[in-house]
Amino acid sequence: MDVNQKAIEFHNVSFGLLNGKTLLYDLNLEVHQGETLVLLGRSGCGKTTTLKLINRLLDPTEGEVKVEGTPTTQWDPIRLRRRIGYVIQEIGLFPHFTIEDNVGVVPSLEGWVTEKIKARARELLDMVGLDPGRFATRYPRELSGGQRQRVGVARALAADPPFMLLDEPFGALDPITRREIQQEFRSLQKRLGKTMVFVTHDVREAFLLASRIGLLKDGKMVLLGQPADLLKSEDPEVRAFADCLHDPDESVGTT
Repeated sequence: MDVNQKAIEFHNVSFGLLNGKTLLYDLNLEVHQGETLVLLGRSGCGKTTTLKLINRLLDPTEGEVKVEGTPTTQWDPIRLRRRIGYVIQEIGLFPHFTIEDNVGVVPSLEGWVTEKIKARARELLDMVGLDPGRFATRYPRELSGGQRQRVGVARALAADPPFMLLDEPFGALDPITRREIQQEFRSLQKRLGKTMVFVTHDVREAFLLASRIGLLKDGKMVLLGQPADLLKSEDPEVRAFADCLHDPDESVGTT
C-alpha cells in the first residue's frame, strides 16, 4: 500500500444549488490511499455534499474531483459507484431480501456466481460480528438497529471496493451499541486498509477513527490535519470541537 498515492482529489471545488445557494466553497483536498479521512462539522457545513461529489451523486459547479486520477465527470457513474462502498445512517436494507441476499446485492449485479456470493456474504457477516448460521437467512425486520448497521457495513464491503464512504453510519444507535461498533469498525480498518471518507459530528468518533480530520464550517474547510492539530488550534470554531472531548455530550450541536 502506497500511503503517498492520491486516491481522491478535490481541486478548487465548489458546489451551488440552482437557487444560488452555495453549499461548498473552493475545496482543495487530497485523500491518500489507505487512510481514513474524517469530515467533522455541524449539520449543513458541507460534509455530505463532499461525499456525494466523490461518488458522483453530485457534480461540482466549479473545479474538479478526481478518483484514481480520473475526473469524476469522466467516470461512468455506475462503474464508479461499484468501486465505492457507501454506508448511510438509514442503512437502506431491502426488507424482502434475506440478510445474505442484502449483502450480496452488488456482487450479484457484477455477475458473480451464486456460490461465490453466498460464501462472500457469510465471510463478511462473520467479519462484522454476526454469526452467519444465525443471521444469514433472517430478514432486516428481525434484527436490532445495531445488527442492521453491521449488515450495512458488510454490504458495502461485499464486492471488495477500494473506497468506502460513510455518512454518519452509527449516528442513530444507542451510545453503548455505537461504541461497540466503532471499536469493531476500527479493527476492520486496520485489517482491510481501505481508503475511507467518514462523516460525523461526534468528536470522539472522529478521534477514534481518523488518520486525518477535515473540519468544515459553512461550506469551507477550516482545518485539515492530524487529530492532534485540532487540539492545538487557537481558532474559536476549532476550539469548540476540541472542547467537546471533555464534554459528556460528546458532540457539537447539529442545528
